[in-house]
Amino acid sequence: MATSELHVHKYPMATRSGILAFLPTYAQKGSIMNLIDIAQELGTEAECFAFLEKMRWPDGVECPVCGCNRISRIERRTESKNVRKNLYQCLGAGCRQQFSVTSGTIFHDSRIPLTKWFMAASLVMDAKKGMSAKQLQRHLGLRSYQTAWHMVHRIREAMGTAEKPLLDGTVSMDETLIGGHVQGLGNAGHSYRIKEVVVGIKQRDGELRFFHAEDVKSGTLAKYIRENISRTVDVVMTDESASYPKAMIEAGIHGTKHRTVNHSKGVYVDGDVTTNGVESAFSLFKRGIIGNFHRISAKHLHRYLTEFEYRFNRRNAQNRFQEMIKRIGRTAPLPYRELVAEPEIPF
Repeated sequence: MATSELHVHKYPMATRSGILAFLPTYAQKGSIMNLIDIAQELGTEAECFAFLEKMRWPDGVECPVCGCNRISRIERRTESKNVRKNLYQCLGAGCRQQFSVTSGTIFHDSRIPLTKWFMAASLVMDAKKGMSAKQLQRHLGLRSYQTAWHMVHRIREAMGTAEKPLLDGTVSMDETLIGGHVQGLGNAGHSYRIKEVVVGIKQRDGELRFFHAEDVKSGTLAKYIRENISRTVDVVMTDESASYPKAMIEAGIHGTKHRTVNHSKGVYVDGDVTTNGVESAFSLFKRGIIGNFHRISAKHLHRYLTEFEYRFNRRNAQNRFQEMIKRIGRTAPLPYRELVAEPEIPF
């Protein structure tokens, strides 16, 4: 193995040995990349590695351990079936770490080609009502369902790292129950004891927030309000639930900033007051469960909520695929054993 010192952040893409001198036209323009575009523009591993490097390090390669940009590219003189492509070594004092563009990301230790990873990210990103792991397995020709399941959960993990600014302006808030009806229990089949609570908050003409909540008590709702709604909000609209007035006061939202619509009396729009925006998001999520996933675990409910929230908030973004790959390139690995481990405090 021979190495040659090279300050990656200073040399042009065309001179990088081991990586194709390539950056897709779509990436340069920030345009929407659909599945056909990805197959044409990112159809080889070399193209995918080059694209991932540009998304992860737009200003040049940096050591993921110490952040140093003094990097040496490692080239192999002999052929080997164990050759690692695009390998670098940090030249920082006291570091000397070897790494690749996939090190420290959800691609770490994955044997799935990046071409399939990129297609999976596109399929999940553009599937309005989600895509099951079984369907992803069939589309990508993966050998096992477990591989596809682990793959899509890692993509959801990357979606969960998105920045979330406080919601402002006109905001609607509501809660819903997720879970199947238990036959033979009458109305008890819809009780909180056998269903999972999901809280939704949506800014009008803005972003959506979904949360897997333990209950709908005022203290729980107040926590979500404080963490997600700006104090300068114009109005927060809810239904007539008795928990909301106290929750709003605890969160510092008083008087006319809290407006309600009485669903129990069949009123869903009262002038400009309505929670239809967040309820439509609930409906989309439930259609996804019924039509695609069929059944999901309460343990992983927050990951599915993250997926629908992230996709809803970027449904009109021109560069949503590029942003997705950039986010994946900055997300720490999610080992399978950690994914299947039992939660410390299960719902």
